[in-house]
Amino acid sequence: MASGKVMIFMGDGYGKSAAAFGIAMKRASENDRVVIIQFLKGKGITESEFTKRLEPEIKIFRFEKSKIDYRDRSPEEQEEAAANIRNGLAFARKVLGTGQCNLLVLDEVLEVVNLGIISVDDLADLVESDIDTDIIITGKEMDIGVCRFADRISEIVNMQFKKY
Repeated sequence: MASGKVMIFMGDGYGKSAAAFGIAMKRASENDRVVIIQFLKGKGITESEFTKRLEPEIKIFRFEKSKIDYRDRSPEEQEEAAANIRNGLAFARKVLGTGQCNLLVLDEVLEVVNLGIISVDDLADLVESDIDTDIIITGKEMDIGVCRFADRISEIVNMQFKKY
């Protein structure tokens, strides 16, 4: 029986990825190995000297790097992006299958499901495999079917406060 936990950070508020990255930093400081795969993030975390210094404890990958929103692309560009995204999910499956990390972050993968690039069942097959790796999933909107494999769901919302 798998002992890995699935955590989801979802909602319209700012900070879903930041929460996931904060956990990743904490886990790396405890000598865990972390893989972060970003989807639909455009530039995402820039490739810099800083991100290179995070390795080998934290490795960051992006398989789709366009700055243009997926919905605003031509059908051909969307299909190319979708193929790259599916390659990212295949890579995630390989990471899990080979035990390369203790924590896998799938940043914005809920949006990949919402766009129909992958199905809830595709995501379930990935996270429900017999693994001991913890997984964090982020995204704005969550298909109700995702709840079946989540151990914890945190909704992050925008709030308005009156100024006095």
